[in-house]
Amino acid sequence: MKNLIAITGFLCLLFSNFSSFSQYDISKINKKAVESYNSGLERAQDARYKEAISYLEDAIQKDAKYIDAYLSLAGVFGQIKDYRQSILKYEQAFALDADYTWGYRLPYAINLAGLGQFDKALDAINNLLTRERINPNTRKAAEFRKKTFEFAVEYEKKKLNSTYVFAPENLGDEINSAFSEYFPTIPIENDKLIFTRKLNNTNEDFFGSIKIDGKWQKANPLPGNINTPLNEGAQNISQDGEWLIFTGCHRPKGMGGCDLYISYLTENGWSEAVNLGNKINSEHWDSQPSLSPDKKELYFASNRPGGFGGSDIYVSRLQPNGRWGEPENLGSEINTPGEETSPFIHADNQTLYFASNGLPGYGEEDLFIARRGTDNKWSKPENLGYPINTIHNEATIFIAADGKTAYYASDRSDSRGGLDIYSFQLREDIQPFKTFWVKGQVYDIKTKAGIPSSVELIDLSNKQVISKVQTDETGNYLITLPVGKDYAFNVNRKGYLFYSDNYFLKSESPDSTYRKDIPLQPIEVNAAVVLKNIFFDVNKFDLKSESQAELDKIVQLLQENNTIKIQIEGHTDDVGKDQDNLKLSENRAKAVVAYLAQNGISPSRLTAKGFGESKPIADNSTELGKAKNRRTELKVIAK
Repeated sequence: MKNLIAITGFLCLLFSNFSSFSQYDISKINKKAVESYNSGLERAQDARYKEAISYLEDAIQKDAKYIDAYLSLAGVFGQIKDYRQSILKYEQAFALDADYTWGYRLPYAINLAGLGQFDKALDAINNLLTRERINPNTRKAAEFRKKTFEFAVEYEKKKLNSTYVFAPENLGDEINSAFSEYFPTIPIENDKLIFTRKLNNTNEDFFGSIKIDGKWQKANPLPGNINTPLNEGAQNISQDGEWLIFTGCHRPKGMGGCDLYISYLTENGWSEAVNLGNKINSEHWDSQPSLSPDKKELYFASNRPGGFGGSDIYVSRLQPNGRWGEPENLGSEINTPGEETSPFIHADNQTLYFASNGLPGYGEEDLFIARRGTDNKWSKPENLGYPINTIHNEATIFIAADGKTAYYASDRSDSRGGLDIYSFQLREDIQPFKTFWVKGQVYDIKTKAGIPSSVELIDLSNKQVISKVQTDETGNYLITLPVGKDYAFNVNRKGYLFYSDNYFLKSESPDSTYRKDIPLQPIEVNAAVVLKNIFFDVNKFDLKSESQAELDKIVQLLQENNTIKIQIEGHTDDVGKDQDNLKLSENRAKAVVAYLAQNGISPSRLTAKGFGESKPIADNSTELGKAKNRRTELKVIAK
């Protein structure tokens, strides 16, 4: 209804007479032209724009000086976003009588801005505002547009050297239909697309498509029990493709008008949706969810009391008990006294896109980007700029994991009907951070069965924990990581030796998925693991500080499995004298045992033994082989 009111009001503005101080005399217009003109107005007011254009053009054919026909035709072209034709018709009317048409500089300027000609639009508004006799409502609207055009002109100056081309591509008949399609969402591997389709303009259901050989296949309703006779919409799929969180309104046992629900992917399709509960949902509007890639944070929009404006963006964090915590307002860094909606956290887990009408922009609701810093604070939001943002509402955007491909819904000229889903390449300066995606499975090395576990990643450069992810029930995990770093992988599971390994990704190309399956060794006599993050200086046995994280993992292992006894074994390469290498390896093993004893582990459970160069696991003729042979191992000697 809001759009209908806006359209009607806009047309009424266009069809009114702005000036009585002109030479234009309506009584001298050809009567047949007036008939066509009136027929055109009737059809325009019924939103039958193509017919209206035909009648209004006929009126001009019958009388080339019919200024009202030019003005109304310009208005209709503007309504269907044919800005070039709208501008042309306004200018033709202005040329016939500048005085009679001066008030139409406002819609003329708006259409110039619709075409991206913001400098000309600003000139037109400034010219209009020099007039003394302006209707107060017109002046107010003109001053608002002046402000937005000034913003646009300044923003465009930043992009003078840009070669960016905005070229949205319709996803085609396999995805789009005569109905409206919107809210596209895609998991990290970019092989599935889920979206909302409004069937018969009444019922919203979820549809999905898979990509084969780079092409989207025919979309079908999502399998399972997620679609109902009620509306389902505003959805977001987790990056691993296992969860779908969406908005349901006016449902039985709902908390408020619109609530957030979750559905899980099963062997039989998507499960029946479950309300996310009264921590997330309120008695107010809660909608437009977006999950972080690790599924630990849920961003959403809500108009609950206590915010900064009409609707704000909140985040809730998943607690250790598996429940969502109390939502936190993102604060004044993001939210304004206006409306903030449609949050989207990218797969990099650092870049947030959202819509706002409370920040400086192009006229209505614009899309913005903010980046999370190392201090966990958000940067000042930046407008995505024209032509992604326009003089109209820009409500949502989805950025694929590659950080380049964006998806959105629009009613462009090649729409199959209503809103269609389009893709386009995102301008480089507003792309998210480049990332790696590491996926794999934690499994029992003997049975090969997947094991639910906790996977911890540590930045090798500073030993800080970057991510800690819980696998699913079959041991599968997916982690998004910043580029340009090397990592240590640690996995703990009671009843198993812990796993530790280094993963060198610094030189690998970004925006790629890497697989790392992690075998766990059951705790049993003679079970052994190489401690890959125990470090010593060359020919020394003093533990380096970088070893502490790994040493603490051994302490944790022994505390959780308090009956086992272990032997710490030291090994070297073949450089140097045999006896020196044996002594060095013994001292290194003893250093590890000493640390464990100092941290509460009974010495009776600990043995140290050095083997020197006697047990190589690689060829000592290469540097890589030597590095593998210089190692510390943990071996279970009693259970």
